[in-house]
Amino acid sequence: MKQELESEFPQEIKSVFYQKKSGPSSENQIHLYIEFKKPLAQNITLEKVYFSNQSAIIDETTQTTFEAHFKEINTTTDIILDADAEKEYGNKAPVLKKTNFDLKRDEAVLEYKNNDKTQYFKITNLTEKKFTSN
Repeated sequence: MKQELESEFPQEIKSVFYQKKSGPSSENQIHLYIEFKKPLAQNITLEKVYFSNQSAIIDETTQTTFEAHFKEINTTTDIILDADAEKEYGNKAPVLKKTNFDLKRDEAVLEYKNNDKTQYFKITNLTEKKFTSN
């Protein structure tokens, strides 16, 4: 089912960006940040964000900043390549996850409630900021 996207968000967004943070072994995290110029109006509730073929719940970090966390799992599994096709029998096809939205690398969709009505807004031109630990 194709979701209808709103052309404008009901409140001014200051910036949207993401940072990649390295984790233990092969697991990295992507932190997506949404910053507003003013605190969100009481009738608006941020629910989820869809990004990088995943969805995540949005957490409020300050009155004007919200954050969502995504796992970037490195799935490098060994495959068998052989001139004899029968020896390649155990190879598994990659599993591709698909969300409800057809998004480019620099796009995300924000799911929110405006007066208890669920709506969707497409964020474009997402930028990556380098993670710097303090």
